[in-house]
Amino acid sequence: MKKPVSVLVLIHTPRLEILLLERASYPGFWQSVTGSQEGDEPLRLTALREVAEETGIQAREEDLDDWRLTNRYEIFPQWRHRYAPGVTRNVEHVFSLALPRAEPVSVAAGEHDGYLWLPWQEAAAKVFSWSNRDAILMLPRAISPA
Repeated sequence: MKKPVSVLVLIHTPRLEILLLERASYPGFWQSVTGSQEGDEPLRLTALREVAEETGIQAREEDLDDWRLTNRYEIFPQWRHRYAPGVTRNVEHVFSLALPRAEPVSVAAGEHDGYLWLPWQEAAAKVFSWSNRDAILMLPRAISPA
């Protein structure tokens, strides 16, 4: 059973191109890297593991930016069977990972069918999840110096 605690990792370039992945089981459903925490794994390590599994990108802990932002949402009915009976809500922790440029990635076979690099406004319009959309829309402010 999956734990109802997850990460969302926005992978982006300095020009705010966003990496999106298409879900294999739901064609047309585009998203950033996401995944559930395993056991007592620190969330930063969950984020690194999911980035590596879903894209082949080998990032380091210091490469990740922890937004210290959590989203709480209802788990889509089609995915509830992955959780313990009665679990209907998830807590998602947001991270970002800046890469110097858009680069080819290796999507996880069976989990994703393809990927796109899109300008942030287009990426925000394409993702199916409100929390993913909102994080993308926050990205310009989140990465600009104060």
